[in-house]
Amino acid sequence: MSVNKRPGSPFWYIQFQYNGQTYIKSSKTTDKKLALKQEALWRSQLIEQQQLGVKQSISVTEAFQSYSSSKKGLISANNVALWCRRAIKHWSDKSFIHDITTIEIERYRSTLVATEYCPQTIMHALNQVGAAIKYAKRMGYRTADVEMPTIRLPKSRLRYLSIEEEQKLLVALDPMRPVKWLPTYEYRSQETQREMQDLYDIVVILLDTGARHTEISSMKWTAINLDDGTIKLWRPKVQNQSVLYMSHRVRAILTRRKQTTTGPYLFTNRSGGERRYMADPFRRAFDRAGLTDCTAHTLRHTHATRLIQNGLNLYEVKEILGHSDIKTTMRYAHLEQTQVSKKAVDVINNLSIQPS
Repeated sequence: MSVNKRPGSPFWYIQFQYNGQTYIKSSKTTDKKLALKQEALWRSQLIEQQQLGVKQSISVTEAFQSYSSSKKGLISANNVALWCRRAIKHWSDKSFIHDITTIEIERYRSTLVATEYCPQTIMHALNQVGAAIKYAKRMGYRTADVEMPTIRLPKSRLRYLSIEEEQKLLVALDPMRPVKWLPTYEYRSQETQREMQDLYDIVVILLDTGARHTEISSMKWTAINLDDGTIKLWRPKVQNQSVLYMSHRVRAILTRRKQTTTGPYLFTNRSGGERRYMADPFRRAFDRAGLTDCTAHTLRHTHATRLIQNGLNLYEVKEILGHSDIKTTMRYAHLEQTQVSKKAVDVINNLSIQPS
C-alpha cells in the first residue's frame, strides 16, 4: 500500500521506494483517492527528474514564501513579504512558478500601472518577482526563462537643503515649540516630550552623518564611543560597516541621551524596543517648514552635497555614505564638476598676468 494512515493523524501518508530510496510525506488530505493521485504525481515527477533530467516543480506560493523567508532579518523584509503576498494573490490561478512567463509578468506590470502605483513602486514590485524566480532556479527548481520589463523612472533634480532650509526645518521640529492642540512643554506627557525630542535628534544625526534612517533608528549603544567620538555604523542594506566621526552637535545629542538611556537602543518605540521608520512625522515636519518636496532621504542627499561642495571627491563621499558601487554616488557628479570648474578658474586667475 503506497498510502497509509498514522496514529494521531487524520491525513493519509504517502510512502514508497524508488531507486533504493524511501520517500515519505503527508498528503494533507483525508481523501484516499486524492492521496493516491498525489502519490502517482510525485512518483512520475521523480522519474522525470532522475531519468529525463527534468527539474522538480515548486508551487507559486511555496516559491514566493521561500524567497520571502530568505530575506528575514533584513530591513526590507516586511516590504518584500508584502509584495510576495500580492504576487501570490495575483497568480492564484497558476500552479507552479514555471507557469510565470515573460507575458505573465508583463500582464502583472499592466495591472500595477492600472492600479496607479508610481513607477518606483512598480519597479520594486517587479524586482521581487524576478528575484523570487531567480531564487527558485538557484534552489534547483524548474523556472521559465523570463525577461523582466524595463521601468523608466522620471528624472528629477537632486533635492537637498540649503542652510536656511535646514534652519526652518529645525525650528519646525523644536521639541519645545508651541503646538495648538498640546499644552505648553512642561505640561506635556513624558511620552509626547520623548517622541518630539527623538524626531529632532534623529534629523540632526541624519543631517550630520548622511546615514539612512533605519541605520540610526536601529542602532545600539555598543556602536557608540563617546570618548573618541566615533560611530560604528553597520549598513544592513549593503552589508558593510563604516566608522564615522561625530560632529559637535551629534556628540552633544548622544552625550545627553546617554545620561538618560535605560535600554540597548539609541532610540526606542513606546514599549522600549527598536524604533521603526514612520514617514508621517517627517512629512508633517517638512510641511510645517514649507519643504513639501522633501523626504527623510533628502537629509542624506544634503549631507553628501555639502561634503562635495566643500572639497570631498566622489570616492570619498562613497565611503562616507557606504555605497557599494561608485555608480550610486555618481548622482552627485554634477556637483563635483561644478567644484572642479571653480578650482580651475582660480588656478587660471592665479597664473594669469594682470593687465598693467
